[in-house]
Amino acid sequence: MIMEGASLYLPFVILLMQCSSCVPVVVSTNRHTVEVREDTDAVLSCVFRTEKEQNPRIEWKKKGKDVSFVYFDGHFRGSFEGRASIEGATVTLRRVTQEDAGEYRCEISAPLDTVTLGETNVTLKVLVPPHTPSCEVPSAAVTGSVVQLRCSDQQSVPPATYSWFKDNQPISTPRYANATYVINSLTGILEFKSVAKEDTGRYSCLASNGVGPPKMCEGKHMTIEDVNVSAVAAAATVVCLVVVVCVCGGFLLHRSGFFGRHRGRSFWISHCHGGAHISSQNLHRTEEMSNVNYVPPPQEPQDFKHTQSFML
Repeated sequence: MIMEGASLYLPFVILLMQCSSCVPVVVSTNRHTVEVREDTDAVLSCVFRTEKEQNPRIEWKKKGKDVSFVYFDGHFRGSFEGRASIEGATVTLRRVTQEDAGEYRCEISAPLDTVTLGETNVTLKVLVPPHTPSCEVPSAAVTGSVVQLRCSDQQSVPPATYSWFKDNQPISTPRYANATYVINSLTGILEFKSVAKEDTGRYSCLASNGVGPPKMCEGKHMTIEDVNVSAVAAAATVVCLVVVVCVCGGFLLHRSGFFGRHRGRSFWISHCHGGAHISSQNLHRTEEMSNVNYVPPPQEPQDFKHTQSFML
């Protein structure tokens, strides 16, 4: 009975022993996300283990709109040629830039293994320290108006955060809702809801992202001035007087018939099947020329008609 039971499990034992030696190609990485500063080296690790294949094919590809080769057929391709090296399947990129940032894939092909293909992904993030931000500060403003100061650094990775200074002193973030100004550290906008003369000063902005030293823009002076009420009133009075004079003058000219006069009068006379338009000036000139050789038309004889009796 014991021998019969052992014979029943023998095929399963043999199959288990055979499968224990079937180790398919396995590919992994030590770091799925690599963060390095710009102009430094980046190591993209790729570790593999095969079942039987002693010389597996190693390929590196970069994902994007289109998949491009980084390492293929034993050589680096494109922009990686001459500035990258490989050890085993681990790739080192030298002096990386923002163009190198992205997702990479390591592929191992082992034709003799049970599973012939294995892969792993590595994401490369290239960090860029802050650059000197551009600052937009108006040179002058009127009291009571809304004024915005802007600060921006488009090159830093990760995006920079911003803080403002007035006369080299930091401007604290307001804690109350009724504050006269608002600071957005993410967009770099400092907005005054209603500026006052006390807001006159020299303003500068500091950009930082934790990668490199913060950078500050050159300070710019902003002057807040009161509204000149007397000047505004005088200007408004002058404008009103000019409008009144123009309206009255136009009305008087219209009543005097100035706008209805013409330099030359004209009239229409019928001629043949249409009408000819003759000006008074042309008619006068024509009459002078026609009087030189003018011959009166013959008159038809009229019947004598006795109108008054007389005596000799």
